[in-house]
Amino acid sequence: MTEATPTVTITDLATPADAEAFRVLNEDWVTRHFTLEDADRAILADPVGHVVEPGGAVFVARLDDEVVGCIGIAPTAPGVFELVKMAVSPGHQGHGLGRRLIAAALDRARALGAHRIDLESNAKLASAVHLYEAFGFRHLRADEVAPSPYARADVHMTLALD
Repeated sequence: MTEATPTVTITDLATPADAEAFRVLNEDWVTRHFTLEDADRAILADPVGHVVEPGGAVFVARLDDEVVGCIGIAPTAPGVFELVKMAVSPGHQGHGLGRRLIAAALDRARALGAHRIDLESNAKLASAVHLYEAFGFRHLRADEVAPSPYARADVHMTLALD
């Protein structure tokens, strides 16, 4: 008898349990590498109010009934979104889940009429930065970088969706 291969599905954040998993996954990676900041706390405490209701989306990746990854797109200006709060549980990293989450986020941004998507990260997260580069995100020049609410943000990237 062969075992069924587990299937990962990516869906919109739909329940309080999804929101809790979004918070836990993000708090885990942030506190592993950095310090949780006020801007993190605000979004993680209320992803619906801070991301979804203003016109964005939050996605969760499920393996069976467990949320193992997440990502959001938050509107920042007409036709512009920011890729926010991507996290994949440590045991599921390196299997293409981050790539699938980014693809889902970019597809939704396009469907919402976005012409550009921005992101902030940190050079310490080299594999994530490399993944963004693989999607075509380019690093912003110093004169293009807007002030960030995150002290840790030392990588600023953008992707034209036109």
